[in-house]
Amino acid sequence: MKSILSIIGAVLLATVLFVACSKDKDPADTDIFAGTFKGKIGYLDAEKNISQDNGSVFVTKIGTRYDFRFSDGIPDLTGVEFEKKDDNTMISIGSSGTGLITINKDKLVIGFTRDKKTWTADCNR
Repeated sequence: MKSILSIIGAVLLATVLFVACSKDKDPADTDIFAGTFKGKIGYLDAEKNISQDNGSVFVTKIGTRYDFRFSDGIPDLTGVEFEKKDDNTMISIGSSGTGLITINKDKLVIGFTRDKKTWTADCNR
């Protein structure tokens, strides 16, 4: 019985992720989103300075919480909470850091600082 429930759960999760990953889906218009953006990414802290012209960022959103998983050895930027400023611009709320992130179905732009670490991205989907 447990294996049947596990299979049903996996199918439901895959369905939700498939729908959320649609390239036509705008993250600002949905509470659940997952998608990969490719382009120029960067990271800077006291020990590292990473810049990649052909990197990628895997974005997940649940509610108002965004997680950004970078390629090329760049640390992930997770737990960023935003409020909607206009159609596709989110501004940071709380003490999670400062910066501006613009995201829509086609483009991701990040300029964000937290704990003296800076993440940047100029990517397309």
